[in-house]
Amino acid sequence: MNLEAKEIAAAIGAEILAEGVSGSPRRATIDSSASGSGDLFFGLRGERVDGGEYAGAALAAGAWGAVVGPGAGARLIAGAERDPGGGGGWVFGVDDPLAALQTLAREYRRALGARVVGVTGSVGKTSVKDIARALLPGAVHANSENFNTEIGLPLTVLEAAAGTETLVLEMAMRGAGQIAELAAIAEPDVAVITNVGPVHVELLGSIEAIAAAKAEVLSALPPEGTAVVPAEPGPLEPHLKAAPTLLRFGPGGDVDAVEHRILEGVTEALVATPAGSARFHFPFTEAYNLTNALAAIAAGVALGADPAELADRAANIGFSSFRGERLELGDGILLVNDCYNANPVSMRAALDHLVTIDGSRRLAVLGEMAELGPDAPAYHREIGEHARAIGVDTIVGVGESARDYAPDELVGTPEEAAELLSARLEAGDAVLIKGSRSAGLEGVAETLETLMDSHG
Repeated sequence: MNLEAKEIAAAIGAEILAEGVSGSPRRATIDSSASGSGDLFFGLRGERVDGGEYAGAALAAGAWGAVVGPGAGARLIAGAERDPGGGGGWVFGVDDPLAALQTLAREYRRALGARVVGVTGSVGKTSVKDIARALLPGAVHANSENFNTEIGLPLTVLEAAAGTETLVLEMAMRGAGQIAELAAIAEPDVAVITNVGPVHVELLGSIEAIAAAKAEVLSALPPEGTAVVPAEPGPLEPHLKAAPTLLRFGPGGDVDAVEHRILEGVTEALVATPAGSARFHFPFTEAYNLTNALAAIAAGVALGADPAELADRAANIGFSSFRGERLELGDGILLVNDCYNANPVSMRAALDHLVTIDGSRRLAVLGEMAELGPDAPAYHREIGEHARAIGVDTIVGVGESARDYAPDELVGTPEEAAELLSARLEAGDAVLIKGSRSAGLEGVAETLETLMDSHG
């Protein structure tokens, strides 16, 4: 981190309870079992367990230091005095280890001097993050998988290497005030809001409340900052006056694909931007990912990147796990594993893409869409109706909530869905698997691959 012990203590307001070796830690960690040489362990308090109780194990494993709360700090020092060989790292005592983690991340973000792109939205934020990480020039660091919370985001910042020029930070939201909390750590120069949809309605009550929560990131922008938003922002529109500068993406926006076509698994697009036009060759065919790419390109333009340079890096795009993964199962059977999450917006987009795939039949294996509030049954019914209207041949529902899709087949578990598919799939079929994380549909692909291999 290029921060020495006294600098860390000053940054987080810590008392140095024990001294260790000179130098700087290599990263922050909250898992003692994964801690090793050079790590700075933060003993976070949970509902049932104080992570500070594991600081001794982290230090014994070679951690450079540990940040712990008052009670854990006193016990750790007493234990070290009784067992001098039990670990010799720095020990920092603080009132709140989580607040210390977040504060240190903000200070390190400032010390890095990197520019920051903050990405939030109801749908597509992880894909926009993945695309931006690939397209942006220079040394870029971004969240891995779902490290996008009040814990994961600061850990992401603190693992950035010295010399990082751009941080691309995905920001997840579960309630009002949480985006503001993350933005206060990240201090973004560019804020991307991918869209606003009926996600977390159960927690926030309305689409308008969701828009207000996403818009919290705009207030964190500096006077020279830029907000990247859809050309048609919907309920986000009333909040956009808080943005110093706006850059809109999508049809009719400042950054738009004025031409595009699909050729052999690649989307070729001529993208117009305020900084000039460039022709991109994207390694995907989904229409929704073209929209995600426009948001990422807009972020690059906001940072001053040359569109032609962004286009040169398009072949590097890759996506996080369970987001549109394409699996070939033999006999021309294609499985689209898109089970990381689901809501009415992303579900509709995934189904629309399914029917564009060449295949003898199109099948959709659908789990519940969670956190939709009292209107959840209606949202599920609408998706089932949409699937049939666009030509999906068979719908397999997984779990009781999936009954509202009016599926052709309803099964109780992902494993049962895999067994059904194994018996029913025919050569040339295209299959979409999609549902919220709570549905656990990653088990469909895992079990199905095993069953197909055994049949083969």
